[in-house]
Parts: sequence; C-alpha cells; structure tokens
Amino acid sequence: MTIDCAPDLTPAVALFRSLGDPTRLAILRRLASGEGRVVDLTGQLGLAQSTVSKHLACLRDCGLVDYRIEGRQSFYALTRPELLDLLRSAEQVLAATGEAVALCPVYGTPAGSRPEAGS
Repeated sequence: MTIDCAPDLTPAVALFRSLGDPTRLAILRRLASGEGRVVDLTGQLGLAQSTVSKHLACLRDCGLVDYRIEGRQSFYALTRPELLDLLRSAEQVLAATGEAVALCPVYGTPAGSRPEAGS
C-alpha cells in the first residue's frame, strides 16, 4: 500500500489530535458502548461536569459525536460507526507493538510515570 503525500493531511492530523487527548479518548471509548448523558459520563469517568462538557463540545465540533434531546436531557452518541473500527484497529496496533509506543521518547510516557487525568 502506498500513501500519496500530495493530499492535504490537515484533516487527518486534526482527527488524530482530537483522539490524542486522554479525556476525549475515554469519552469516545465509553460512548462506543452506547449513548450517554453528561451526568453518566462524569460519574463513570470520575471527571467534573465542566470537563466532560468541554470535551464533548470539542468532539461535536470535530463531527465525532452528536446528541439528541429527550425532555430536559441530552443523550450523546458516536456519529460514525467507522470510529469504532478505528479504535479497534488502534488497539490491535498497540497490542502488536507492545510497549514501543508507550516508550516513544517524543509521545510516550516515561517509565514509572503516569499522565495526569484530564491533561
């Protein structure tokens, strides 16, 4: 498979940046199992309401999630089933590379340290 370097990669870079935040990735993984309200996400992920709302707004702006209103509640869900395939593929790549990605000197986490929640 060859990759044409001529097309603009900006949209792909923006997609992977949106997936690169631990909080947004946790929200997407949770929504992969079904829709959820902000209150559900805050309780399940242990995050503040303002944090969840901020990241949901980002994911909505990226077109990765949307919501439906029922009464006074908003239910968030993934917009694209292909996103599930992408997340599954990422898990397969991570399983195949072992700790190589985690130990990457640029993007990995130094041995013995853990990223802060919501950072």
